[in-house]
Amino acid sequence: MTKYYAFGAVVVVVLVILGMVFITMSRDEAEKYAQCRVGQVAGGSGAIGGPFTLVDETGKTVTSAEFIDEPSLIYFGYTFCPDVCPLDASRNAEAVEILEDRGKIVKPVFISVDPDRDTPEILQDFTDRLHPRMVGLTGSMEQVRTTSQAYRTYFKKHEPESGDEEYYLLDHSTFSYLVFPEEGFIEFFRRDLTPGQLADQVGCFLDQR
Repeated sequence: MTKYYAFGAVVVVVLVILGMVFITMSRDEAEKYAQCRVGQVAGGSGAIGGPFTLVDETGKTVTSAEFIDEPSLIYFGYTFCPDVCPLDASRNAEAVEILEDRGKIVKPVFISVDPDRDTPEILQDFTDRLHPRMVGLTGSMEQVRTTSQAYRTYFKKHEPESGDEEYYLLDHSTFSYLVFPEEGFIEFFRRDLTPGQLADQVGCFLDQR
């Protein structure tokens, strides 16, 4: 009987130690980027992001595991957007340039929420005008919606006002998302940041990797 008690005690001790190690590791992971954060995500950073499957500018189907092969700054928008998207994507491109001058490489990514009009060819023309390394992603409406929901973004199509089915606008979220390979979502950024401010905030996370 004594042996059983001794064995049980050893098991309990091992479980306690493993639990403490897990808690410590989780806490270290959470605090790894604490000094860089300016806001909080409801439910924690793990509540945003996740695997996705989309189509790149060459028409190739890619998964997030393949595509996010370096730190990436992701924006959800559409190429027919009259003002907000070009301004935000341009801001992101400028921030990426600033970071590159500092020796830090970040991939700028533009995910279309308008797959009916944004073909790979249209996306490539749009992104090439903004930055040589910016990559556009599109896909089926189901693929785009699944990715949007994973990142908690919002988009809604307005009915065409002119009767032309090809001319319509979309409401959509305007956050930019920093994502690291294997780690996933790291932080989101609002559109009121200047290119320099965005570069500084992204750079802080890069320094803590």
